Amino acid sequence: MIKKIVLWGLCCCWMLHTQAQLRFEVKIPSSTNPEGLKIFMACSFNNWSPGDPLFEMKAATNGRYYLELPDTLQRFEYKYTQGYWTMVEGTSKGDSRQNRIFEQSKERRLTTVLDTIQGWEAKPTYRLYIKSIPANTPKDARIYVAGNFNNWETNNEHYRLQRQFDGTYRVSVTTDLSKLEFKFTRGDWSSVEGLASGKARQNRVIFRESAFNLEEIPIDIASWEDLSGTFNFFSLYDLLLLFSSFQCILLVIAIPTMQDYNRKANRWLSFTILFTSVILLIKVLTGYRIITEQLSKILLVPDLVFLLYAPLFYYYLQKLLFKKPTLNVPLWWHFVLPGLQLLVMLPYFLMDAKELQLTILNRPTDFHYVFVGIGVVAWWANVFYWYQCWLSVKNYQQQYLTQASIEQRTEYLMTVLVIQAICLVLWLFTGIVMLVGKMFDYDTLTIADKSVDIIWLAFSTIPYFLGYFAIHQPEIFKISQEAPSSNAVSPNHEPVATDEVAMPENVALPPNHTPEPLPVLEVIDTEKEAAQEQLLLSWKEKIDLFMDEQKPYTNAGLTLNELAGMLKISPHLLSKVINEVYQKNFFDFINSYRIEAFKERFEDPRNRQYTMLAIAFEVGFNSKTAFNRAFKKMTQQTPREYFFDSRAEE
Repeated sequence: MIKKIVLWGLCCCWMLHTQAQLRFEVKIPSSTNPEGLKIFMACSFNNWSPGDPLFEMKAATNGRYYLELPDTLQRFEYKYTQGYWTMVEGTSKGDSRQNRIFEQSKERRLTTVLDTIQGWEAKPTYRLYIKSIPANTPKDARIYVAGNFNNWETNNEHYRLQRQFDGTYRVSVTTDLSKLEFKFTRGDWSSVEGLASGKARQNRVIFRESAFNLEEIPIDIASWEDLSGTFNFFSLYDLLLLFSSFQCILLVIAIPTMQDYNRKANRWLSFTILFTSVILLIKVLTGYRIITEQLSKILLVPDLVFLLYAPLFYYYLQKLLFKKPTLNVPLWWHFVLPGLQLLVMLPYFLMDAKELQLTILNRPTDFHYVFVGIGVVAWWANVFYWYQCWLSVKNYQQQYLTQASIEQRTEYLMTVLVIQAICLVLWLFTGIVMLVGKMFDYDTLTIADKSVDIIWLAFSTIPYFLGYFAIHQPEIFKISQEAPSSNAVSPNHEPVATDEVAMPENVALPPNHTPEPLPVLEVIDTEKEAAQEQLLLSWKEKIDLFMDEQKPYTNAGLTLNELAGMLKISPHLLSKVINEVYQKNFFDFINSYRIEAFKERFEDPRNRQYTMLAIAFEVGFNSKTAFNRAFKKMTQQTPREYFFDSRAEE
């Protein structure tokens, strides 16, 4: 290698300071258009550079091209090119040819070498022509095409488009690549083409078909990023994302200051919304060249949402709905995948800005598979967390009916899960579209981009639902996910007492009633089942007496535990009596008393001045919706239907 470098250096010095004695002349094919043609010699001693300006041949008067080299050269290999390996000499049929070999004769020293190029290697040629350009394009603008075929050089003269008499611009690109990616520029990346909105556009893509033809490919340039008008700077899509981002910031400020309900859960909600706000803002910024040129690495940041958002939302849900979140594994385990994602992406974050830009443009194999792998893993992880969240909400909706008497407003959580499900379906659709494009060599980027835009737009609506209800709803009643049990078993497997039967002191009893201790509930055999049933019925009498006398149901926030405390009975035993004797859950049990109390008060002439809603609040309901829903469930009619519109309402 050192020997070749020294030899090449001596050759260059000789060319610059002495008169060359060895002359190479080459005749080009008659079919080659000589106008603007450049011929180069690529040699074994110039590192096979196809377009080295020191080895550019000059046009001779006889129609040939020549190059003079020092006659000290003894032996080397070479080929003729038009400046690129995509335009190298071949056979007359367009096939590849072997390297030419020069070897100095020992008997007679050569001073002139005459060569003839039979033809050029036949490679697929893409004839691009621009039908229209933006109206604000400068009159003296030079337009170039840059792509993966020329290492994304933005001002390569060989790929400058020539203006035609009809006003179009044309250029031919010859390459063996099966997938051509390119963009048009006016000489540098600051003047690259963009979308009609002025934002950055994806690379243009052309796939080479098996039966490739040389038909011209028409193209329209919608805008130049550096010449976009003020009104196009932000599209409606960007404005929606920005509005959601700023709304998130307001929610983060408002949630902890407007109410103290669900304080621990709202801390996680605030962090989740703040994270969402930052990601949405950065997502908008990545669409603009001025920002991405200065801060190229922010292009990678939005991808962090793939694996981090799901565990944040899941843990918020657990904190909101349950007394003790059931995560099954320590909390930090849920953030292992986001940590691994950051570790895998770290080499790209540490890249030089220009190198990262070229990597994103060229999408080398390692870069492609890294982000495809992250996308696949992230989709499955999000599906898993979505299913866990759905199970949590459904479990809560079933369980709170056994422990609370207030209707819990969790419909908005199901709405959020529906939006997330839509995002997951579109995410899968995008992956399938890109896979189909990869398998069948079809440009599906436009469809995929639209799908991704819809995903981000849908995702940006989630904070509205979470934030609005977090601010306006009352405190969510937290339930225990442990299944209740009415019996206990001693270590020797014999039934033991779960509750001592003693009526609370504040229960009003009939004058002839003498409190007696109730026996222990035992479930041993069939004979004792009858005794247990009788025992439960005796509890029913005492509960009925307590509900009629004390009216605890007028407390809108009454819970199973509170009522059990008033009766001096365990919550498990009270739940058993309500479920087996009354054949209801706790929620319907309390609301049945409220509905009966409402009927009595509404029909009382002394309450004529009160509206239905005012009386409903008096008997324990906390909202009009909850009252109407409970009344129709108990009576199969609305309040107005039930009372035949007998009273005018204000």
